[in-house]
Formats: sequence, C-alpha cells, structure tokens
Amino acid sequence: METEHAVVVAGGGPTGLMLAGELALAGVDVVIVERRATQELDGSRAGGLHARTLEVLDQRGIVDRFVTAGQTMQIQAFAGIMLDIADFPTRHNYGLALWQSHIERLLADWVLGDLEVPIVRHRDVIGFVQDDDGVDVELSDGGSLRTRYLVGCDGGRSAVRKAAGIEFVGWDATTSWMIAEAQMEQEPVVGMRPEGGGIGPVDGEKGGGPYRVVLVEEFVDHATGPTMAELREALVAAYGTDFGVHDPTWISRFTDVTRQAATYRDARVLLAGDAAHVHPPQGGQGLNTGVLDAVNLGWKLAQVIAGTAPDGLLDTYHAERHPVGARVLRNTMAAVALGGTDERHQALKATLADLLATDEARQLLAANLAGLDIRYDLGEGHPLLGRRMPDLDLATFDGPTSVFRLLEEARPVLLNLGRPGAFDTSPWADRVRLVDARCDGPWVLPVLGEVAAPGAVLIRPDGHVAWTGHLADAELPAALATWFGTP
Repeated sequence: METEHAVVVAGGGPTGLMLAGELALAGVDVVIVERRATQELDGSRAGGLHARTLEVLDQRGIVDRFVTAGQTMQIQAFAGIMLDIADFPTRHNYGLALWQSHIERLLADWVLGDLEVPIVRHRDVIGFVQDDDGVDVELSDGGSLRTRYLVGCDGGRSAVRKAAGIEFVGWDATTSWMIAEAQMEQEPVVGMRPEGGGIGPVDGEKGGGPYRVVLVEEFVDHATGPTMAELREALVAAYGTDFGVHDPTWISRFTDVTRQAATYRDARVLLAGDAAHVHPPQGGQGLNTGVLDAVNLGWKLAQVIAGTAPDGLLDTYHAERHPVGARVLRNTMAAVALGGTDERHQALKATLADLLATDEARQLLAANLAGLDIRYDLGEGHPLLGRRMPDLDLATFDGPTSVFRLLEEARPVLLNLGRPGAFDTSPWADRVRLVDARCDGPWVLPVLGEVAAPGAVLIRPDGHVAWTGHLADAELPAALATWFGTP
C-alpha cells in the first residue's frame, strides 16, 4: 500500500540519519528506508570524526554524546604525515577516534529515539518515477511510497543515482586493499606499514584483539569479496606469518576508485554522501563529507517543503557541495599517490613532510582535511561571508550563551552586535531569530587569523554566514529574501 511522506531518505547510514534529523528539527514529515534489519554493522567501518563535523554536532547540542564515547586525538594524518591542529581557533581542535558502528548508534539514538523519525527496515529503494508534484518510490518488498522529494543516501552503488540516470564521473580502480577485523592467536606487529595500512586493535584503549587489518594487495578486478584464505596469504606476504588469524568479524576490500555524481539534483531527486561521491578512505573524509552534505541540504529542503522558499533554493545545494566533494576526491587521490614504496615516492613524501613542518602549509592542509576552511561562494565581502561562523561567547539579554547554542533548533539567526532595533525583522519572525548580543572576544578564523567584527551577521542553520553588515544596511532585506524567502 502506498504511503505519503514529504521526504523519503534512502539509506540509514550516517548521512541519511543526519539528513533525517535536520528535517525532523524543521518539522518535516520524513521517513528513512534502510536495507538492514537493525542498525548494527558487521564491523567498525569508518574510524572517526573531523573537527567541522564535531562542530556541526555541537550546533545541534549532541556532540558530548560522541566525545564521551570516542578518543580525542591531537593529530590528523595525510599520507602518514602527522598534522597537529591543537592551535586551531575552535572548541574542537582535534579529531575524534570513534568507529562508525558507534557513530551510527549515537546518531540513531538522536534521530530515531529523541526526534522519533520513522524508519522502514529490511527494504531497499529499487526505483522511482517522478512527476511535477512528487515521486513514487518503489521498494524491494513490492511496496511503494509517495513523497514530494527523494534523497539517495544509499551508498556508492546507489540505486537512486542509477535510476535517475545521473552520470558518475571519475577514475577506475588501480589499487586495492584488503580490510578485516579478526582475532589472532599470536600478538601481531601493531603499527602502520610504509606502503599504507597495517594492524591495530579495534579497541585502542583496551588493546589486544580483535585486530583491524588493512593490507595493500596486488590489484585484480575482483568480482567477489576476499576469503579467509586470502587474508592469511596477504598477512604472510606482508609479515611472514598470519599470526594465527581466526574468527573474523568481517572481511572486505576497497579500492582507489574515485567518482562523483555529475549533478547532485535531478528535479525532485537528490543525492548525498557516498551516493554523490566515492573515493578511497585516506584521511577519513568520506563519512564526514556526507554528514556535511546532509546539514547543507536539510534546511534548504525543509524551507522549500514549507513553502517559505522557492524550489530554486535547492540548486544551491549542488552549487555549494559539489566543489567540496571534488576537493575531497583530489585530496584522496594525492594521498594514494604518496603511498608508493619506491624511492621516488618516498622522496616526494619526505619533501612534503618538510613542507608541512611549516606552520602556514600545515594549517592550510589541516584546515582543508578538517573541513574548517570550507567557504561557499556567496560573492565578495567580509572574510566571514560563506564560511562557518565561529562559536563565539555572547552576552545577551537572556544571559550568557554562544553561537552554537543559538543554532540548536536548526533555525537561522540574525545576530546583531550593534544598536538594537535598527531593522524590523517582524516579516521574517516565523523563520529567522533576531538576537541582540555583545561579543568581547576576538573573531578568529582558521588560516586567516583575526578578522574585523561586523555589526551584524546572518547565520544559516548549517552554521555558515549568509550576510554581514549592519542592520540598517539596505542589502539586508534582499539577503533575508534570498535565503529564507520573501515575507
């Protein structure tokens, strides 16, 4: 039987969960369709959260759940070169080591538990037909859903992307890695290998087994996943022994295939996360990029559904996130290229390590990997325009607070740091929150350093700055109308 929803999200991984959470905060009727019968993963998968992702979770008031469950790390790595971000101007100047299985569990607690988003389990979205008013979504059990918008968060082999006929542009695989989690009778050699990968405990604090194994293998266009015998052979080839490996939780392989959707939108169908971009896991950027896709898309989709913004607002999702995805693909291709073990590759890696020992180069690359330097092209103006708003401490009439606390409801904020009452925001009162505040501390951005404090800032629900100036400026009404609709 067909059921109608405002949004159907295909895929209940980190990207799909985050998108559903953003939509639920805006009061949108959203449902997730997920192939797994439970939220459990067969293994740990991705291994952590970068600084900007932690900031986004902080903007929603849930970051402590993740920090408590993970391990903060004062370094990030690019091709094995360590990058310290402890001096970055953010409350989260670190990466968080936390396996995807825990990330998903905590996101599900928030989205499915606290926000009560429904999820249809043990089913896949296998196709759709869209018209001018909505999308008929076909499910693997023979059922269907009617929705105004469909978002494919269904991974690199996305059925939604394929059904939409969206081209997946990029490069085929040239290298593959075997990855597994298993017990070992003998204590293995723990640490990274020169060519990348290595062995380490799944539980870094407790140590011991089970162990996570990542090994480069001779590239073959494999039609099936690796076997236990192949895992033993790969360990012997790398270490001279298989360490008595046994009882695998999971065994898989990944490659350096690198592709990106030509467009993130086809009318009422959109893509996010791995459905929009796939790349090797070097730098741990995939999960984080997907979560930031979701936060960029969620508030825009919610406004279009509510009728407060025109459909064209959704075009800014592709315009803003496609370049970010392209940069991630470039980073991971560079990291793979630096992973060669011959003397020429090692010389290149050593030269890059010398360069990254300088503050300017380290900060540029670290801010890039951490997602803290993302700037959406919103035109010329103040250095903050298009960038993330720093989490400044504020003094307001209601008492002390901070920028991120003002964003917990995923509503836009017009932050006035000048003279109160200089602009009548009542036409947008149901959409934009006006906050008069004082900020005594400096305004500091990663890489750019200290910038001049504007008189007022229009902050989007995703935490990026849409406009700066003074409340009396003639451009403010146009900025409000552009992003949050006409009164």
